[in-house]
Amino acid sequence: MTSTASTTATRLGRRVRRGLLAVHVLASAGWLGLTLGLLALGTTAATTGSPAAVEASVRGMKLFADWLLLPLAGLTLVSGLVLALGTHWGLARHRWVFTKFWLTLGTTAATALVLRPAVDTAVAEVAAGGPLPDTGDVLFGPVVSLSAYVFMTVISVLKPWGLTRRGRRLRAGAARARSGQDRRVRQDA
Repeated sequence: MTSTASTTATRLGRRVRRGLLAVHVLASAGWLGLTLGLLALGTTAATTGSPAAVEASVRGMKLFADWLLLPLAGLTLVSGLVLALGTHWGLARHRWVFTKFWLTLGTTAATALVLRPAVDTAVAEVAAGGPLPDTGDVLFGPVVSLSAYVFMTVISVLKPWGLTRRGRRLRAGAARARSGQDRRVRQDA
């Protein structure tokens, strides 16, 4: 693809782009799978009558939340951002990329600011011998996250909605630049 200074930042080389794409897909799939695991543990905690099973479930959720969620979320966010900025897709050129970026940023923030504290509270209450304080604390986060990740996966495959206003403007500018180069080549011939 021909690039102009106004429409293109530094493009990633093929090997780097493909490697980064593999990292992004693996991190995203890991984040989605981890969320399924959190949902299974949260469902167990919310529906079982056994205090031991409730405690084991919320402790499992805490382990996932403390050690895996934010690293996978961060890796997904950073790899996606670098891919967007270093490829023809751009961050704000295509609506599906822009949507994925904001949803990833939002779910990462929600993980850090809502899900992890809710799991910590549930573990503290259950470990102190009390019941699960609120089933929503262990179910709402994974359900919302899973919905967002499935939606992002679908739009990654389908790439709907076309260009943003900025993307249309950049494409038109590139087309004008190419047509100007074509005219100069014909005049020189």
